[in-house]
Amino acid sequence: MVKLTKIYTRSGDAGTTGLGSGKRVPKAHPRVEAYGGVDETNAFVGVAIAEAQSTHPRLAEHLERIQHDLFDLGADLCTPIAQDESPGAALRITAEQISAIEKLIDQYNADLETLSSFILPGGCKLAADLHVARTVCRRAERAVSTLIEQETKSTSILTMQYLNRLSDLLFVLARVANDNGSNDILWVACKNRTQ
Repeated sequence: MVKLTKIYTRSGDAGTTGLGSGKRVPKAHPRVEAYGGVDETNAFVGVAIAEAQSTHPRLAEHLERIQHDLFDLGADLCTPIAQDESPGAALRITAEQISAIEKLIDQYNADLETLSSFILPGGCKLAADLHVARTVCRRAERAVSTLIEQETKSTSILTMQYLNRLSDLLFVLARVANDNGSNDILWVACKNRTQ
């Protein structure tokens, strides 16, 4: 259980931070960049929840569950997989958590209008918030991909898969917020060209 009694420790003042394993690494380390991106994604999901609570309470509940998963994901990334790690020794993202997102995607996507074009990231305020969360999630996914390339054996591929599905879910939820896609703004290629 986490217990925070003091907010500042000064231990990072020299540019390093502690991983879940206790090892200290530079704050610019790819692992720190990866779980920092997950934290940023979580914050933008929180912005979307604040907007959704009054208009889409069920969607807000689903997003709050996602926030708990994102803390699990950050904990997973913060603790490199040890060579001799036994199951349950560290908090890890599971395939079950990824499947839960896929079920939400299928559930929400079933009522959406079929897309005939890419859509502009906007519409109503909630949709815009969800699109921002989606793009931040994609950035986190790229950071995790970089980490996996560099530290393949000590990083779970499920972390990247979770973020990949989450960005898809956020896209679908943005369309839900735009009246199930009827208020989506379609991209028109070359709209501002004269030739």
